[in-house]
Amino acid sequence: MSATLGTITVAQRLRSIFSGSVGNLIEWYDFYVYSFFSLYFAKAFFPKENTTAQLMNTALIFALGFIVRPIGAWLMGAYADRHGRRAALLLGVTLMCGGSLLIAVCPTYASVGAVAPFILVAARLLQGISLGGEYGASATYLSEIATSKHRGFYSSFQYVTLIGGQLLASLTLLALQRLLLSGAQLEAWGWRIPFVVGALLALGGVALRRNMSETDAFLRQETEGKLAKSPLRDLWANRRAAMIVVGLTMGGTLAFYTYTTYMPKFLTNSVGLSRDTATLISTVSLFLYMCLQPLVGALSDVVGRRPVLIGFGVFGTIFTLPILSAMLATKDAFTAFLLLCAALVIVSGYTAINAVVKAELFPASIRALGVALPYALAVSLFGGTAEYVALWLKNAGVESLFFWYVTACIAGSLAVYVLMADTRKTSLIDRD
Repeated sequence: MSATLGTITVAQRLRSIFSGSVGNLIEWYDFYVYSFFSLYFAKAFFPKENTTAQLMNTALIFALGFIVRPIGAWLMGAYADRHGRRAALLLGVTLMCGGSLLIAVCPTYASVGAVAPFILVAARLLQGISLGGEYGASATYLSEIATSKHRGFYSSFQYVTLIGGQLLASLTLLALQRLLLSGAQLEAWGWRIPFVVGALLALGGVALRRNMSETDAFLRQETEGKLAKSPLRDLWANRRAAMIVVGLTMGGTLAFYTYTTYMPKFLTNSVGLSRDTATLISTVSLFLYMCLQPLVGALSDVVGRRPVLIGFGVFGTIFTLPILSAMLATKDAFTAFLLLCAALVIVSGYTAINAVVKAELFPASIRALGVALPYALAVSLFGGTAEYVALWLKNAGVESLFFWYVTACIAGSLAVYVLMADTRKTSLIDRD
């Protein structure tokens, strides 16, 4: 279903926000299941080495999924600007389904040798292309479909569902660990279960997104013949906004992946907690973090986007080193949990509103591409490599350098927040 220009009702708006958000949750679940279950399947795809080396190999393939995201952002961002946000979101969840299914049936190193990691890489590249376009199309869709007074609140549901996808992946691991399977069963074959579930959920996402309404902003561009003829050229004309996206993303995405996807490994491999305890800490903290996003998004509708971003930048720069150092020093699970929650409260100043800030920087004709491509480049450089850099520095015996690296990147983003305008007041969405 695609509403015609100007006919979208409140019920259609809410239904479309729900469908877009749930589809986003499914995509991120499929993507993050890889990270959460890598502790169990690392041995299945690589020769026997020490645990850190095996995790480095799986982290590198995780990073490859991010490296290809700019390609997906370019292809699917341009597709969303030419053919509609709804069409791009539908295509993205379909590709994610294929990637999850491929991992679920992938043979092991013991059965096919070096072919196994190559199949794993192919599946992650397919998922990376899907996710590269998902972010831009989803951020654009939720920002355009929302009313201007509550745009920060509604667009925050992109990260509610992104975190929800991580949380669902974590809950799946927790259920399998504690209720259904032994550690040996998980390592032998149980790790395939969440990928099968992911493929089935993605099919449900396809059904939901088929019934979404298209946004008025895109329909107006289409009706008035203003669709971009050369999206990349038009993006170059808006290169200042694209550079702002890279700068404001750098520190936020690195902090986000440090405290979410890398944290179970950090708590297990560095702090010394058990895998079950690390999973429980990550799961509970992710739930609290998810609930915080709409509150911060609503706050930005009142005080503006820039003050919220500056809050993240200041507190992130000051407290990243102390928080990570204290985590490394403690052996108490509850202390580690409290420290992680404190870190995630700080990071919420970025995650809750970064999607709407980026969408408000670009005109409708290149909004999906403008949000997706520079963001994907920044995430590939800083977010997707977070695990690998952290593990490499640990393996080199200088793990604390990673804490300084995260701090420096947040400080760099803080400089961008201080210098940029408040997009709530200058939003191009309101000028479409």
